Amino acid sequence: MAIKTVKGRRVWDSRGNPTVEVDVILESGALGRTIAPAGASRGTREAIDLRDGGQALRGKGVERALANVNGPIAAALTGLEVADQAAADRAILGLDASPLKETIGGNAAVAASLAVLHAAAAEAGKPLWRHVADHYGREASLPLPEIQIFGGGAHAGRRVDIQDFMIMVPGAKDFDEVMEVTNAVYFAAGDIMAARGKLAGVADEGGWWPSFDSNEEALETLVTAIEKAGEKPGERLVISLDIAASEFGKDGEYHLALENRALDSSALIDMLGAWLDAYPIVSIEDPLGEDDPDGMAEFTRRFGDRVQIIGDDFLVTNAGLVERAAAAGACNAVLLKVNQAGTVSESIETFRAAQAAGWGCVVSARSGETEDVSISHLATGLGCGQLKVGSFQRSERMAKWNECLRIQDKLGAERFVRGKPLEASWWGKKRKG
Repeated sequence: MAIKTVKGRRVWDSRGNPTVEVDVILESGALGRTIAPAGASRGTREAIDLRDGGQALRGKGVERALANVNGPIAAALTGLEVADQAAADRAILGLDASPLKETIGGNAAVAASLAVLHAAAAEAGKPLWRHVADHYGREASLPLPEIQIFGGGAHAGRRVDIQDFMIMVPGAKDFDEVMEVTNAVYFAAGDIMAARGKLAGVADEGGWWPSFDSNEEALETLVTAIEKAGEKPGERLVISLDIAASEFGKDGEYHLALENRALDSSALIDMLGAWLDAYPIVSIEDPLGEDDPDGMAEFTRRFGDRVQIIGDDFLVTNAGLVERAAAAGACNAVLLKVNQAGTVSESIETFRAAQAAGWGCVVSARSGETEDVSISHLATGLGCGQLKVGSFQRSERMAKWNECLRIQDKLGAERFVRGKPLEASWWGKKRKG
């Protein structure tokens, strides 16, 4: 079925900033609609959102991006067969020769590309997750959530240097049990912080905004919250971290502002390694900066056999970077953010590159989000195994977790991903042995 109309409009994200929504309408009347997210912690090599600049809306207006949607992008997509996602994405990419999509805007590109995917699913009469699984030859499975308890870094005024302190519940029997356990830990953490005078509010992604005196205090408090919730750390519930080291490091030098100390790559690796020994951490994201490939390779050499090491800013959902990192022995998993790449097809290429390398994959939201639930369907349809959305508060986060619960009703609880990455981790082996 051919694409008849492409329409962009301005809507608003979870930070109160304008963003781009795109409708793709087919000759049959079927509709696909998607909203572009926006990140605060951004890799230098990811697709760039096109903003208007100037004084209005603090320079964050999207009229230029919308003009591109309603002009050249609409013209390029009109008349194309909606089922051919690759052709639609080639048409979008053909409008911009710049490597980071500075001309049409990554926000315009990703919203249009995902809207085509939604429209194809609507035309086929399938939920998006089923269309993704069928279109890309995947076996659908419900992902294991990675859920923020404390926010830091760029998401919480840099009150702590580490960006995300998260939990996963690989020992849960289904998605609903993950939500129930997370509820207990999340509110236990809030109660502990409030009692200690450490609670400063709620961060961008819904996690507690901490007032800690050190980064490790966050880990200690998280373990206490897990125990207060009636769980044993390292059993069915484990810890995941997003270091986002590029946010506080450059050229292999890292400055922990909260603790007023500077570390080189080796010292940072040693510090994080000590945390891996002391706490039930099974996954760690961007432990070194995007400009520190030697440090990332060394971290992977030392700890890659016991923990999932995810590249986010380091890989920016780029298939070529995944292939180079795999060849260099840096990372063993990739964070998949469609708006980092700019189109669905480029994201799928990255996913396939990770699969070819034997890596894990985590589909991820951004810190500036909306009610759009595309990533819940992508994670399920690709069967990638993991989903990172943010925390257990704020409706733009809960919309995605709740969508997974609805998908579970259709897909079946037996298709929930259990065990990984706990089973392959040092903590999982220690528990068994």
